[in-house]
Amino acid sequence: MKNALIISGGWDGHQPKQCAALFAPKLAERGFDVEVVETLDVLNNAAHLASRSLIVPIWTMGTMTRPQEDNLTNAVLGGTGIAGFHGGMGDAFNGRDLYQWMVGGQFVSHPDGIKDYTVHLVKPEDPILAGLSDFKVHTEQYYMLVDPRNEVLVTSTFNSTDAPWVNGVVMPVVWKKMHGKGRVFYSALGHEANEFVAVPQQLEITLRGMAWAAR
Repeated sequence: MKNALIISGGWDGHQPKQCAALFAPKLAERGFDVEVVETLDVLNNAAHLASRSLIVPIWTMGTMTRPQEDNLTNAVLGGTGIAGFHGGMGDAFNGRDLYQWMVGGQFVSHPDGIKDYTVHLVKPEDPILAGLSDFKVHTEQYYMLVDPRNEVLVTSTFNSTDAPWVNGVVMPVVWKKMHGKGRVFYSALGHEANEFVAVPQQLEITLRGMAWAAR
């Protein structure tokens, strides 16, 4: 059986506990044995990380030590999958370059705050997107610095009042990639847990991405 480690914590504004409570049973329904922890101490155990099929970080901001960063990134380089969403993975552990290299992107801003916009599926033939189509969301639109190696699956186009200089920019929203032997999946959607309930396509893409990333 595949196993998943959810690491929940960090800034409460992104509802880490609620998101962990949502995704743990959903992953169990898809055949995962799920472990949820609410401490970064688990990153001190390199062998435990390396034995996981999938790691799901839900930890906005926060601080990890260099040995913890090494343990996590080395686990992924060795074949453990990692998958996450929004700030829980893309606005985490600032200054940890090996972590950010692995993720493939880093949050820098969300002009206009919570807003309505449409996301565009650029590779609808990919199994993570199969049977789905473009959809509307009501959430933060992340402006990110991104790795050109990412295989971009979903984008959005900026039309901002607060930052008009970015208008027309097509920004990656969902991507996947390899990092060493490990698979990486990321979605910039998911400011709060209820967004996944309100937009079933968003939840399905995230769960499929997690399943794809798992060793």
